[in-house]
Amino acid sequence: MTEANQPPMRVAIVPVTAFEQNCSLVWCTKTMRGALVDPGGDLDKLKLALEKTGVTLEKILVTHGHMDHCGQAGVLAKELGVPIEGPHEGDRFWIESLDDPAKRYGLEGESFEPDRWLVNGDQVTVGDLTFDVVHCPGHTPGHVVFHHAPSQVALVGDVLFAGSIGRTDFPQGNHQDLLDSITQRLWPLGDEVTFVPGHGPTSTFGQERRTNPFVADSRFG
Repeated sequence: MTEANQPPMRVAIVPVTAFEQNCSLVWCTKTMRGALVDPGGDLDKLKLALEKTGVTLEKILVTHGHMDHCGQAGVLAKELGVPIEGPHEGDRFWIESLDDPAKRYGLEGESFEPDRWLVNGDQVTVGDLTFDVVHCPGHTPGHVVFHHAPSQVALVGDVLFAGSIGRTDFPQGNHQDLLDSITQRLWPLGDEVTFVPGHGPTSTFGQERRTNPFVADSRFG
């Protein structure tokens, strides 16, 4: 592929932890600078992905405070000397308690303080790329989604899955908030948007609006 028709962004999905959580390595093809979104564990695997792609890690992005998504974010940030951006401060209580649930689930976790808490409407940069931050509470109160409009790609964590939606039975989860986040904040981004969920295969917002048993348009009249 010549440089002229190379897409501005690439995404490599690297499943990590026993929960098969989709950590995403996203990078700017122009600068070869990138970010790891939700590095929950298996740091050796993530470092190998950086090595194989030749990407220079610029920062870590976190969608929400659950251990399979960010248990090792603080460790990796310290090791590689990069900042952490996200999630929304509503998930501070989750991040502060990472040490405990990590032991309970047999995962290694360490609490951390992000360099930047995010709010709805913020933007984060990776190389020459700019992502819009969409606050999507429901699965957790501080969950955020990263949307790269030019590529029509969204990294949605555990808000939405192919054929399903995030659980809301965790502390401070809220089912109605989650439905509102999806239908009022994600659907307006466009049916063509391909999303990378926190677990399982990718899909598009349009496909989920047609077929998802929880949030299909037909459910809401």
